[in-house]
Order: sequence, then structure tokens, then C-alpha cells
Amino acid sequence: MSGAGDYQEMAASVPPSLKAITLTHVRYRPGDPLGLFLAWVSLVPVFISLGGFVSHFLFRRELQGICFATGLLVSQALNELIKHSVAQSRPAYCELLEACDSHGWPSSHSQYTFFFATYLSLLSLRRSRARRVIAAVPWPLAFLTMVSRVYLGYHTVAQVFAGAVVGLVFGAIWYWIVNTMLVDYFPMIEESAIGRWLYIKDTSHIPDVLKFEYDNARAARKKVATD
Repeated sequence: MSGAGDYQEMAASVPPSLKAITLTHVRYRPGDPLGLFLAWVSLVPVFISLGGFVSHFLFRRELQGICFATGLLVSQALNELIKHSVAQSRPAYCELLEACDSHGWPSSHSQYTFFFATYLSLLSLRRSRARRVIAAVPWPLAFLTMVSRVYLGYHTVAQVFAGAVVGLVFGAIWYWIVNTMLVDYFPMIEESAIGRWLYIKDTSHIPDVLKFEYDNARAARKKVATD
């Protein structure tokens, strides 16, 4: 009896409604393989943030990558500001998804992926026209993410298109800010005490970083072998 009493007391202390982290809280209809696939697609921003930028900082520490990640954070802050200003509700289906406690316009997932696709494409094409394949890779993921948010019921078509437009425009603006204004400060950041302590570097002036690092790695190995 004491166990049942303890349970009732604990249940009474639990708030009637709990808020989920919407970035990772994804629901789909049971038995719907397309819904399952699109649910995984809608987690692309999480994979990019944790798998991409965290590993990039740990192992690369390039100023372009750091500015790229900073731009995504600024974009998400802008998204929250617009959402709270417009205060447009999500579709009625959001009650089943437990997502009605947040606003829907513009879609943060669409904005994130279109910002990412825009910046990565501009950066890839700037370094080499031969990198058109790399520049094209993020766009199918961006469009699939946009489709997933409508299909799963989290957003209307207008909300995901608004997110895509904001992400695309702000991604281009942020790329211009970084590569016409902030890039002038890259050498100073590299040579600063914290830059040298964290091994932060800039390779934006190197046309083909992969070949540059490959050649230098081979040269270093040969030097070690001859010493």
C-alpha cells in the first residue's frame, strides 16, 4: 500500500504537461516506412551540428568552419525571433505530435538546412569550380527536410517555404559578411594567443586544401624516413 501511495504522491507532483526538445522530438505514424525515413531526414540538422561541426572543431579548427557554425547559430536565433514576433500556430495535427507549444512560421529545420546548403555551395564553388558535386550534395537533403516537416505534420507548406527562403537569403548574406569583411581579421585571429593555443587556422587562401595537406603529409613522412 505504501508503494501505491508513494506512486500517487509522485504522480500528483508531476506537471500536467511537459515540453519536448522539438529539434529531436520526431513522431511518425506506426507502419509508415516513408514516415520513418522522413523522420530520420528531419534529424539532419542534429547530425550536421553534432557529427559535422563538433568533429570539425576538434580535428580541423578552421576559421571558415567556425564562422560557418556561428552563422548557423545566428540563423537559429533569428528564427526564434521571427517565430515569436509572427506567432503563427502549427497545423492542427500538432496536438498529436505534442508540438503545439511552439510557433511554426518559419520552419527552423528548413531554415537550418537551406542556410547550410547555401553557405556550403558558395564556399565550395569559390575554391574550385571542379567542386560542383560537393556544392550540389546538400540541396537534396535540404528539400527532403522541407518535405519531411510537412509530411510528418509539424508545419504547413507556407511555413517550410518561409524557412527555406530565410535560410537561403541569410546564408548568402552571412557568406558575404564572412568572406568580404571578417576574412580580413583571420590572420590576426591566427596569430593571437588564443588562436595559437587552440591551433586555429585559416586555409581559405589555399585553392585545394586536400591536395595541399596530402602533399605536405607525404613530404613530412619522407623527411621522417630520411632523418
